[in-house]
Amino acid sequence: MGEKDIAQKNFEAYNDVVADIVNGSLFDGREIIKAESLVDAQPFSQYKAAEGIIHELERDVAKYCMDMHCNVRLALVGFENQMAIDWDMPIRVIGYDGISYRDELNQDEIVVDERTGRRHKVRGKRYPVITLVLYFGARPWKKPLCLYDVIDVPEVLKPFVNDFKLNLIDVPRLTPEQVKKYKGDFQIIADYFVQQSRQGEYVPLNKPIQHPDSFLKLMSVLTRDKRYSEVLEDFADGQEGVKMCEVLDRVEARGEARGRAAGELAGAEKSRVEMIQNMLKENISIEVVAKVARMTVEQVALIGKKAAIL
Repeated sequence: MGEKDIAQKNFEAYNDVVADIVNGSLFDGREIIKAESLVDAQPFSQYKAAEGIIHELERDVAKYCMDMHCNVRLALVGFENQMAIDWDMPIRVIGYDGISYRDELNQDEIVVDERTGRRHKVRGKRYPVITLVLYFGARPWKKPLCLYDVIDVPEVLKPFVNDFKLNLIDVPRLTPEQVKKYKGDFQIIADYFVQQSRQGEYVPLNKPIQHPDSFLKLMSVLTRDKRYSEVLEDFADGQEGVKMCEVLDRVEARGEARGRAAGELAGAEKSRVEMIQNMLKENISIEVVAKVARMTVEQVALIGKKAAIL
């Protein structure tokens, strides 16, 4: 499992994050799914291939929704995180959802009649499975959006081949109005990507981060900017009131400090090279120069050749 996968899974492990993403994406921000109704689900599912070998599928994030309020109950809500367009995504999601529905069949109970001793199956209720694909890539995800985008279906067969659509959230292409439908940390992330996609610059929201540690690790991998993870020692879960503007101030300070250190190092290296060149011009032996500069004779010789001294 890569760094990106770990960071995304850690962030989306929080029930309030999952509830916020689902409510903002599916229900216009209305609190239909509550954080306290979510329970961790096993992200692994197994299936037997034709050759008899057991294979395993792993969702990025999976939760059971046990809330009966508003007549909404989900057997499973799953997330798949993408940084690049995957043309086989509809087929992958069909696999995840199909196995999740198959798991529901395993919940049926076998009951023994005490009077007759006969066994019979009690069919349990079936609930829907929803998978959201969260895409953070630079290129707009125009296709695939459904199974028909992936497979070649002749017109004569279309009445008999079920299509399957993706629940795709193309985060950088959300509208500002859609971003406002999220309420928690995901709103800050979505707002960052939307602003960068639209105008190439970012003005942070005046909004506290609820899970600073997981948030910063995810921002680090999504933006490919390690400075976000480097300021983790300054911000941690449990610290109240941390806002993105404060994070950016620390990130910029780290960048400036690194730039100054690099400049000082470059200046020191330049001075050492000049010293070596001056000593060689004075016909001091290369062995002595190497000893003074704490370098190998080969390194000193290379500097001399570049300066046309040797």
